[in-house]
Amino acid sequence: MYTASILLSSIEAVKKFVTLTNRYDFPISLSTDRYDVDAKSIMGIFSLDLSKPLRVEAHSEDPERAEDFLRRLQPFCVEQVSSQP
Repeated sequence: MYTASILLSSIEAVKKFVTLTNRYDFPISLSTDRYDVDAKSIMGIFSLDLSKPLRVEAHSEDPERAEDFLRRLQPFCVEQVSSQP
């Protein structure tokens, strides 16, 4: 599992983020302290409090694809990316 803290500060940022997540076939979730939603769902994302950083979890067994996702995720990141086996 790969995690990062991101900030989606505008509607345009949410659209770009959803477009990015939908390029990948592995599960990606987005969470706050209370809620966990599918990061590929624009409706799910808009149900979260977007004024605070969100946690992204990418559940990929292919390290190359996961690292590609994390590289593309960098413009949204507010905290360093980490990985857990």
